[in-house]
Amino acid sequence: MPTKYDNWTAQDSIDKSLLDNDIHYLHGDITNENVSEAIKWIVSANLNKKPKRKLTLYINSYGGDLYEAFALIDVMKNSYHPVATVGVGSIMSAAFLIFVSGQQGQRILGKNTGIMNHQHSSGHDETKMHDMKAAMSENVNCETRALSIIREACGMTLAEVRKRFNSLSDQYFTAKQMVDFKLADGIM
Repeated sequence: MPTKYDNWTAQDSIDKSLLDNDIHYLHGDITNENVSEAIKWIVSANLNKKPKRKLTLYINSYGGDLYEAFALIDVMKNSYHPVATVGVGSIMSAAFLIFVSGQQGQRILGKNTGIMNHQHSSGHDETKMHDMKAAMSENVNCETRALSIIREACGMTLAEVRKRFNSLSDQYFTAKQMVDFKLADGIM
């Protein structure tokens, strides 16, 4: 008699094992698809409040859609169960913001992780003058939200965060620098 697991692939077994152990792997560009999966994972875990447990989000991404990152960050911050973050491979741009938004004390980096932050924008490219003005205003709002996320993650003042993390150029960091800035809590 066949069981419900007879047609499972190795990937199905791995995914079930990760789910059973409160682990999710967010990789690739930050998009609606992979952020939706991460949000559903957190919301699903929050349907059961007891026992209180730690959710672990592994991140490996060059970045992507800033609004999708904001959505995931809001869900992480409002999760009943704390969401630990583990950065491996690369945590850049929007993924940088997701990583630093993990539960303080539980943000771990691989020692060889590529880490990059830069100015954040809404990504809107408009050609009409009034649309460009509106898009520029939204870009300022997005950058303010991003800097506030970093401020909350490290405890610096907003002025200190602006001075240190609001460069016109991409900024690359080592895992040790991230710990020194209190944006990560340990190195694996």
